[in-house]
Amino acid sequence: MTPPAAESHGPDLVSVVVLLAAAVVAVPLFKRIGLGSVLGYLAAGLAIGPFGLGLFSDSQSILHVAELGVVMFLFIIGLEMEPSRLWGMRREIFGLGLAQVLLCMALLTGVGVALGFAPAVAWVAGTGFVLTSTAIVMQMLDERASMQQPKGRRVIAILLLEDMAIVPLLALVVFIAPGGVSLTLTERFLGIFVGLASIVALIVAGRWLLNPLFRLLAAAQAREVMTAAALLVVLGAALAMQLGGLSMAMGAFLAGVLLSESSFRHQLEADIEPFRGILLGLFFLGVGMALDLHVIATDWRLVALAVSAYMIVKLLAIYVIARLFKASNREAIERSVLMAQGGEFAFVLYAAAMGVGLLDAQQNAILSATIILSMALTPLLIIAHDRLMPKAGESMDGVDAAQDLKGNILLIGCGRFGQIVSQPLLSRGYSISMIDTDTQAIRESLDYGFKIYYGDGSRLDILHAAGAHHASAIVVAADKPEVVSRIAELARSEFPLVPLLARAFDREHAMKLVHAGVTWQIRETFESAFAMGHQLLLTLGWDEKDADEVMQEFRKRDADRFEAELVGGLDAGRVYLHSNIIKDD
Repeated sequence: MTPPAAESHGPDLVSVVVLLAAAVVAVPLFKRIGLGSVLGYLAAGLAIGPFGLGLFSDSQSILHVAELGVVMFLFIIGLEMEPSRLWGMRREIFGLGLAQVLLCMALLTGVGVALGFAPAVAWVAGTGFVLTSTAIVMQMLDERASMQQPKGRRVIAILLLEDMAIVPLLALVVFIAPGGVSLTLTERFLGIFVGLASIVALIVAGRWLLNPLFRLLAAAQAREVMTAAALLVVLGAALAMQLGGLSMAMGAFLAGVLLSESSFRHQLEADIEPFRGILLGLFFLGVGMALDLHVIATDWRLVALAVSAYMIVKLLAIYVIARLFKASNREAIERSVLMAQGGEFAFVLYAAAMGVGLLDAQQNAILSATIILSMALTPLLIIAHDRLMPKAGESMDGVDAAQDLKGNILLIGCGRFGQIVSQPLLSRGYSISMIDTDTQAIRESLDYGFKIYYGDGSRLDILHAAGAHHASAIVVAADKPEVVSRIAELARSEFPLVPLLARAFDREHAMKLVHAGVTWQIRETFESAFAMGHQLLLTLGWDEKDADEVMQEFRKRDADRFEAELVGGLDAGRVYLHSNIIKDD
């Protein structure tokens, strides 16, 4: 991976600088134009690789190192999967995951035969494409904040099954290869035994060795040793699985699961996260470099047909399985688009098939190019999905819209702030008309005896329907400052005689609300911060009376500064603060 021109001037350092520069330039640019970080890495890899500027000639050496990014990603996922939670996913892993793999394998083998491959080659080609890219899908789930959602967990379950499937698939490749049947029964059972022994050894080490080890290291208070130990756990688990003939990623995932209930879980996650991000980015750079443009140019018709056929058939198969397992139409489409590509384990499968004579070099190059192009197209498919798919409408089941409400008080926004405001009023018998736009919060409020109606307080018709015109007071407690300002301006304009109280988010927002004409406003953290300051003085040994005087003094200064800012702007407030921050008695 050494740039030829730099061999006499510290080649390793130059290579690292080139890789980092390519990522730093391409990724922000691609994210800014809405194409996502994965496509940015792939494009950067192609640009600096052997078919771009030619700064790197050996993409495989980078991929071998960068695969550790995928390994570390799965370790972090494992840390979030407690054993009980993983057991609860067994139906998704061995039901949904197995059904998807088997159907895709059958259909994609048929696609290979239709493309003119021999049956055995078609099976290898299709099976490799079945193995979705864990790196790309996990990165997409992470960017879309879907990893902890039920739909995200189902995708992760399928990926786990596919990672486990690589082991029997590699064994089948050897079995169906020319001379593959010469393996003795003893050799096959020995391979299975070694794999199972690796898993058992990892579980034993995780349960009885890792926690005592981390306790000893924590007691030593050597931060860098804890980081080294975290890396040792991840890489050691990956190596143990690899030596047992299993997937490195599966080993890291199991190690994460075994440490998911450890008190050191968050420390481990913080230690691994920087390495995971860098190496995963390096993996995508390596994939971009590995795209052989000569193969694509020579057999472009076959490659284009293969990419289209494999992706379309796999997408349809995933959709059918998702619907059969009761997924909504929206979730089924999203899962299909996310998982329609081939993945990094396909390279492993194709290399093994070429090693035993099932594939020749030309077929391996064509199939590898097909996988890489499908990986590159996935971010574009996701962007198209997000732009073309209609926005999900909120379910209104169990939610009543605001209509002819008669409460003494109109409360707009019933989050944590609004709920606290409502308590003293409800305890004294006031009737409150509560409206919000969060349907989930509205449903949950029923469990606590609240009746909240659905309504957007920034619309005049909703304010009338909620009874703003005859309310004794309107309280605006929405969760976004711009929404509070918009509602306050509308309410003051349309209902000038109704007292208007509003939640402010900071000093600047409070001044905007005053200028909008609210009767009274308060910054949401103001009183709690003053209470904390008062308690801190008492904790430091101050007398209650003296502490009260200090807090009253600073309350007055804050009010005077606020008045100065209202009249002269923020700069006047800063001048006041600078001249009054210290007072000599």
